Amino acid sequence: MIARVWHGWTKAADAAAYEQLLREEIFPGIAAKNIEGYHGAELFLRPDGGEVEFVTLLRFDSLEAVKEFAGEDERKPVIYPKAEPLLARMDERSQHYRIVV
Repeated sequence: MIARVWHGWTKAADAAAYEQLLREEIFPGIAAKNIEGYHGAELFLRPDGGEVEFVTLLRFDSLEAVKEFAGEDERKPVIYPKAEPLLARMDERSQHYRIVV
């Protein structure tokens, strides 16, 4: 199992809107793609000064499934157009970890 981890930050004032977008559109939209080997998403957030840090963790069976989601450059973040204006900054690359426990 592969965990795809990505970090993004919003201004504190945009955090609720970004969280709602993730919950109501982005995560359901990913699930609706019916990618074989996709096993859901988790969202972590925390205040970080005047910003809020968002960490997304998506689970896949393999890097092939990740590539079906992200494209051939599997480390490139997938940023939805509605999300981009809400993000103050973000990781330029997603990280992938093998889940062992």
